[in-house]
Amino acid sequence: MFQGMVAPGIILMIIFSFVPMYGIVIAFKDYSVLDTIGNAPWVGTYYFKEFFSDPMFWTVMKNTLGISFLKLAFGFPAAIILAVLINEIVNKQLKKIVQTISYLPHFLSWVILGGMFITWLSDTGLVNNLLVDFGLIAKPIKFLTDPKHYWSVAVFSDIWKEVGWNTILYIAAMTGINPALYEAAKMDGATKIRQVISITIPSIRHIIALNFVLSVGGLLGSNLDQTLVLQNPVNYQASEVINSYVYKMGIQQGDFSYATAVGLFVSLVSLVLVVGSHFITKKISDTSVF
Repeated sequence: MFQGMVAPGIILMIIFSFVPMYGIVIAFKDYSVLDTIGNAPWVGTYYFKEFFSDPMFWTVMKNTLGISFLKLAFGFPAAIILAVLINEIVNKQLKKIVQTISYLPHFLSWVILGGMFITWLSDTGLVNNLLVDFGLIAKPIKFLTDPKHYWSVAVFSDIWKEVGWNTILYIAAMTGINPALYEAAKMDGATKIRQVISITIPSIRHIIALNFVLSVGGLLGSNLDQTLVLQNPVNYQASEVINSYVYKMGIQQGDFSYATAVGLFVSLVSLVLVVGSHFITKKISDTSVF
């Protein structure tokens, strides 16, 4: 019975995940929509070399790694901290309300959120008006039309949207911690902070390690929806990331071989990052994800 339930999922995975992998070969071919994949001429690593020599290579790599690293550096611990704070709420009704409110932004599309942020961060938007009224700035800040501010906007907006959703696994893991450990710690005079450091965090270290490995593996996978919504011609040099570059080269310009080569390069680097971060995590914390 169990095998029968799993079979449809396996079949769908094979059809939609493994069979399309044949299309990767166009990264090594001069493919066009007027030809078939099989008949397209082989060009070897031509498109990989073209990407590495492209003037945009260092720009998209810098933006992708910079934005993704900042999201990881601030967003990863933010989810753990928020999960701990929610877990410490004693009133169950209040706890559910806080959880629900923190989850809500995740369910809003970037089309909606992008419009909200563009309005809030405009020269006459809510944020600039508040900063001017409180005397914190003399004139409005050009958040989305000044490239030097784009990274901050991208990082903050992404964390605001996803931090609540990212607490789900941590909170679920915390519910399995033996309450007797906290009672014993209280009897020994441990403060709340000491209980969190000595009991809560060590008890969820496996989930933390798993999320860390997956997060590191996605360093080159910046949010495409967010980029397309917040990007404009003025902040282009700071907002263009690999995913948006692949989208423009493949979908808008129809250079499928070039876009596939870039996408394959990203996938290979992500694989190396996942394996490397798992190896380091296992060595440091003796926690194996795989």
